[in-house]
Amino acid sequence: MKRKNPFQDLTKFEWRLWLLSVAVVIVSAFFSAEGSLMSTLSSLVGVTALIFVAKGYVLGQVLTVVFAVFYGIVSWEQCYYGEMITYLFMTAPMAICAIVSWMKHPYQDTKEVEVHKLTKAQAIILWPVALLTTGTFYFILKAIGNASLLVSTISITTSFIASYLTYFRSPYYAMGYAANDVVLIVLWSISAAQDISYLPMVACFVMFLANDVYGFFNWKRMQKRQNA
Repeated sequence: MKRKNPFQDLTKFEWRLWLLSVAVVIVSAFFSAEGSLMSTLSSLVGVTALIFVAKGYVLGQVLTVVFAVFYGIVSWEQCYYGEMITYLFMTAPMAICAIVSWMKHPYQDTKEVEVHKLTKAQAIILWPVALLTTGTFYFILKAIGNASLLVSTISITTSFIASYLTYFRSPYYAMGYAANDVVLIVLWSISAAQDISYLPMVACFVMFLANDVYGFFNWKRMQKRQNA
């Protein structure tokens, strides 16, 4: 059976948001002094992943794994070892787990995932595990001389919370990623101030923020529709 092109499912607003995201990334790369192919490619995969995550499609998580690998390489080049470790060894594995979780919980016979409300136990477990993960990574990053240690540590916290909520199919995953986007805008702005070739990464996370805000509202709309 012929598979339907997932881009055909995008609404007019989603098309505009995705095209705007792609345009911002490409324009920022064009105006940078030395365009970094890997950072630009990473950004393009990232904004594409997010529009499908916002729709609750498993494809979004598949693309998230690809983005995590590319982003890990870019982070390593900039000595942001915390970002590299976080995305390669936490975000990517969690996205793979989310692929399995989302495939097991489709909403009826659609491509859309079934939205889940966190149980009390799931909500309580989140915070001590997030603090433990943050503390562990802080000392690791400090030992290896990670650049921008404080900002990178905060990024670990927000990334873990977002990944955890994504796995459990909670609409609040998007708020976790939105908080992480703000942290990463600051982080990559520091790099872009020294090397403008990293400007696409700043543009990437600005558009990530826009996509994640949309994702939250769309998931709440999905939840309301599914409950009805």
